Order: sequence, then C-alpha cells, then structure tokens
Amino acid sequence: MVNEGKLKEFRRLFVDKHNNTEIFSNFEKLQNSRTWLHRHKIIHKIYKRILYGLIQRRFRYLTAPIRVLPDFVIIGCQKCATTSLYDYLVQHPNIAAATQKEIHYFDSNYNIGINWYKSFFPTVFSKNSMKCAKQKFVTGEASPMYIFNPIVPKRMSKILPNVKLIAILRNPIDRAYSHYSMQVKNGYEKLSFEEAINFEEKRIAGEREKEEKDENYVSINLRDYSYLSRGLYADQLKIWMNYFPKNQFLVLRTEDLENNPKHTMNQIFEFLEVPTYEIHALKKMNVGKYSVMNTSTRKMLIDYFKMPNEQLNKLLNKNFDWDN
Repeated sequence: MVNEGKLKEFRRLFVDKHNNTEIFSNFEKLQNSRTWLHRHKIIHKIYKRILYGLIQRRFRYLTAPIRVLPDFVIIGCQKCATTSLYDYLVQHPNIAAATQKEIHYFDSNYNIGINWYKSFFPTVFSKNSMKCAKQKFVTGEASPMYIFNPIVPKRMSKILPNVKLIAILRNPIDRAYSHYSMQVKNGYEKLSFEEAINFEEKRIAGEREKEEKDENYVSINLRDYSYLSRGLYADQLKIWMNYFPKNQFLVLRTEDLENNPKHTMNQIFEFLEVPTYEIHALKKMNVGKYSVMNTSTRKMLIDYFKMPNEQLNKLLNKNFDWDN
C-alpha cells in the first residue's frame, strides 16, 4: 500500500517548493501501480492454487475406481488429540496418509457417493508395490465427529465391515472445556462455560431426532454445543459395537498419548499389524490456551461424569482413571 507519510513528506519537500505537480502525479501513479501489481500477483497465486486443487481433485475422482478404501478409521473423539495421533501415524513408512485427515464421508458427505470417498486414498498400485516388496500397506482417515453420530456405524459397516476402528478418549471434563474454549475462540459461543453446559440440553433438544428422520440433515447445534454429551463415551461405543465386533476396536486415552507416546504408538502399530517404528516428530497439534476452570464447576462435573465413566470402564474392562 502507498505510504501516506512518505507522500506528504515528498509533497512538502519537493512538490510545494518546486510546484512540480506532474512529477508528483507520476510518482503517485508509480506507487499505485506497484501496489496493484503486488495485489495482482497474490490473486494470481491464489487462482493458480485453486485451479491446481480443482484439477487434482478431478483427477483423483476420475481415478477413484483404482483407489483403495481405508484399513483403519480414527472415529473420535473431538478435542482428544486426533490430529496429533493421525500426524504420528502417517510418519510410519507402512502407513499412507489420505489427502486430508478429516473426510467426514459417513456423516456430512455420504450422499456424494463412494467414488468421492475413495478419491482421497492411494491407488491400488501403491498398495501392490508395497506388497511386492513384502511390506504391509495401511491407509486410513480420522474424522472425530464419527463416534458421536449414531448413523455413522450403520453406514460404515456396510462399506467397511472389516475396518479397524481407533477411538482416543480424553477426560470428559477437560474435553468439554477444551471444546467450549474452541467455540469461544471461533466466535460461536457467547455464554460462560457454566451457562453453556446448563443450556446444553435445551440447545440440542430434538436435534438427534431430526438427524434420524432425515439422514441428510446435519445438526449445527449438536456439532457446536454438545459439550457434555460428547463425553458420554460408553453410550456412543455401545451403538458402534452393535455393528462391529469388539476385536475391531482399539480405545486409547489421550493422557497416555501425551505422557507415554512411544508405548501408545506401539500399541496402535500392533493393532494395525505393522512393524514397530519410532516416531521422532511428536509435536502436539492444535493445542489450545485458555483460562483455568472454576473449581466448583469441576467438582460438579466430576459428580456428573462419575457413573458414565464407570460404565465405560465396565464396557471395555479397563480403568480410565478420570476421577479428578
């Protein structure tokens, strides 16, 4: 942009003294033309990126019949380190990444069709080349909304009956507060945390029923304001286990991934039947910064989640140790 201060100084020292308005006019035009050219270059770069992306997406869609379906899916949960987990996984030489982590085919994009879904994954040639080298080939995606949507397991079981399902779960109190803080940061939440959890039931009332009646309906309120509801993990997993056997699930704690990432990743590699591999880039992704929760609110939520957490422990025969 034109520097107004420099223009005023130039006018004072040169134009006003020498009355050379023509030179000043040419100088101003030059500055404006440079600004326009700079903006034009930026627009051109954006245009090229969009065009390249469209061409690439079109190519991948046309080649969908020769692309593979995922071997694993990280089904959730939101704000439980799914982005970090997926980033660690695809560093393994035997695990190929999808073109994007969150595809949301089985919830938001199901009506687009299976070829659209397949277009995000590698080709069968990539898989076969690994097989020829006597190497295991695995690919997958991570859409953390899946676990919370009861329509998804029914849809997924029809297309991916043998898929391996990974769920990473966080202390539901911390998950809820992180979810709330993200909504505040993004400008979607104006209430205090205490007000938001008190109004949650009213905000999401009837939304699940709408989704069940119309499979193309996507509830914004359920996505944005289900702070406590998403932490009722046992209820969600029970629905999934009506469609998939327990041996196709690996359920992890976010706290274990943070505190002992090497052991946790080796658990996953064993589950996916790929060789043990040391992940070196263990950077935490999408880490939020927010104020400390009120002590009285936390105590109330400890009581609220006590029974649901016990149900989860019983369902999976595992102690998640979230009593504080």
